[in-house]
Amino acid sequence: MIDRSFIGHTLPAFDVRVEAGRLRFFAKATGQTDPLYVDEEAARAAGLPGLLVPPTFLFCLEMDAPDPAAIRNLLGMDYRKLLHGEQQFTYHAPAHAGDTLRFEQHIEDIYDKKGGALEFVVRCTQVHNQNDARVAELRTVTVLRNG
Repeated sequence: MIDRSFIGHTLPAFDVRVEAGRLRFFAKATGQTDPLYVDEEAARAAGLPGLLVPPTFLFCLEMDAPDPAAIRNLLGMDYRKLLHGEQQFTYHAPAHAGDTLRFEQHIEDIYDKKGGALEFVVRCTQVHNQNDARVAELRTVTVLRNG
């Protein structure tokens, strides 16, 4: 069983600079056709400081953590038994190419179902920009299959 004493554990914060090339690549890969995601001139003409960060791209940036497997390693979770159970985004402000975003992750909850056959780890991440404005909250549920 995963040690419940890690509920509330906070990982070291990290910063990620949002690069226009990655935004364009992601927009293309996900079928985004809105020019605000791919055309810097269109974004600036719309009054934006740079390309707009597409929906769900913050999850990709979160994977730029110094150790993307930090929680898995901390909790001793065997990656061969893991499932991505859920992903949720709550947006508060847009992010743009050129922003530097700070990611602050913590373990919100650990619980089990089916008599411990399935264990769940809920990670919450607060995202702020370089001006300390709250951009978003990410909530990820990882499922560990036991037995």
